[in-house]
Amino acid sequence: MKQLMLGNQAVARGLYEAGCRVASSYPGTPSTEITEQVSLYEEVYAEWAPNEKVAMEVALGASIGGARSFCAMKHVGLNVAADPLFTAAYTGVNAGMVICVADDQGMHSSQNEQDSRHYAVSAKVPMVEPADSQECIDFVKAAYEISEQFDTPVILRTCTRVAHSQSIVETGERTELPLRLYTKDPEKYVMMPANAVGRHVFVEERMQKLAEFAETSGLNRVEMGDPKIGIVTAGICYQYVKEAFPQASVLKLGMVHPMPVRMIQEFAKQVEMLYVVEELDPVIETHCRVNGIRVDGGKNLFGLLGELSQRKVAQALGKECPEPVLFGEQVPVRPPVLCPGCPHRGLFYVLSKLKVMVSGDIGCYTLGALPPLGALDTTICMGASISGLHGFNQARGGDSAQKSVAVIGDSTFIHSGITGLIDITYNRGHSTVLVLDNSITGMTGHQQNPTTGLTLKNQPAPQVSIEKICEAAGVKRVRVVDPNELAALEAILKEELTAEEPSVIITRRPCALLKQVKHNPPLRVDPERCKSCKMCMKIGCPAIHMADGKAVIDDTLCVGCDLCQRMCSFGAIKTSEEVQG
Repeated sequence: MKQLMLGNQAVARGLYEAGCRVASSYPGTPSTEITEQVSLYEEVYAEWAPNEKVAMEVALGASIGGARSFCAMKHVGLNVAADPLFTAAYTGVNAGMVICVADDQGMHSSQNEQDSRHYAVSAKVPMVEPADSQECIDFVKAAYEISEQFDTPVILRTCTRVAHSQSIVETGERTELPLRLYTKDPEKYVMMPANAVGRHVFVEERMQKLAEFAETSGLNRVEMGDPKIGIVTAGICYQYVKEAFPQASVLKLGMVHPMPVRMIQEFAKQVEMLYVVEELDPVIETHCRVNGIRVDGGKNLFGLLGELSQRKVAQALGKECPEPVLFGEQVPVRPPVLCPGCPHRGLFYVLSKLKVMVSGDIGCYTLGALPPLGALDTTICMGASISGLHGFNQARGGDSAQKSVAVIGDSTFIHSGITGLIDITYNRGHSTVLVLDNSITGMTGHQQNPTTGLTLKNQPAPQVSIEKICEAAGVKRVRVVDPNELAALEAILKEELTAEEPSVIITRRPCALLKQVKHNPPLRVDPERCKSCKMCMKIGCPAIHMADGKAVIDDTLCVGCDLCQRMCSFGAIKTSEEVQG
């Protein structure tokens, strides 16, 4: 049946049709929906793992156990999973194993813009890259075939534009494969040095076979057109090229590691000018130049930063483009903000008020760095808030620990914050850590995690206690507070900052967007009582603005969390009934 599908949904469909049995992932935009969608197929066991390293190890274990397996992550998640990836290249697989990494060119929701193709090259595993939703299905199936034929994990690389764009697909039936026989084989799966030496030989021989396979696999194809312009490209850039230069000759690479040599050489001979169009790093261009293939234009035309587009490709290659249609007025800037009723808002207000150094982490609360809250000093990677704070305080010494805190979400704490906390207690640090427990994995779209008591498929599960984990890690001072109780929160913070031992403050209040959270009626501002002091504006709530010199609350946005009401010293913020009365 033909239908429109998001790229991520199509990857999930490809997993289903290919007979995948086990899928384990950690949510990360733009990859998240793959695992959410595959969990809807009863034939596939699907789970959220605590982090990407665990997810990849689960997938590898399932593969060794004889089942086709899968794990997904965003590009920075592959950094976390790099350890098992590099060794899985040596062990190889039993049943097929596919690893999806979703790059984020343009950094729409990421802290860096790394190019994951380097991981395939460095780990010496094959990588395929689809350009639309149909190829997402087809390339998943091809990846499993390659995995089993060459005894290797295979990386499926997507990007934001492929993951979150729709195109027409034709779905098929599931291929139900029997569980493969597992045979004990220490020389293959036990990577102690003596065995790993032999497996490295296998990896290099496998790469030679894969390079030959790339020449004729069918994943790479030539579309001959006008021989004056020849373009080598892959993935989403193929779509840009076809729209900008529909008559050009194109060599579309579906297998981006290892890449063919003879195929590109023959293509280059047939065209007058050869260009390489790729986003981020010159991976394809370097491959061409290393193999003596002339390139008339590549990164010198397209640059190393951000996304390309049809227009950018056309202009870079000298094609005239129509002038863009401009708005007649300046569009106001709309930076991202914490949602109305966000449980983190009160905390960041208090931290900003106390003027402490705040070591931040990855999640919704990263938005606390923006004005007017301006609370965060650093954000590096998952879990770095805690370990980074420990290093900061050890470096500065003195009373540094009394003027600094770390903030980390509940899901991120489980992901990679626990080890940092252990580092503090084990090494006799005095740092104060705040775990912002909003009862969900918020930034990526409300996925369950080990602290919520529900699995990916919403089945009841043991609810991991943050308090008990902290105690088990050696923290004696563990406090829990509602972050909207500003006075209590400030008092606890001041007390714990002066403690000469590690402490953890858990700010616990559910995300305002959770379906089970019941909101209060919206609040109103009594203009007669409002003194225009703008104290309510200091919390950065998007439901509050100034009009005619008075604060105004938008009742279509307000969720009645009453944080602004606590800020107002003049009693100007009330319920609708109180204002009318």
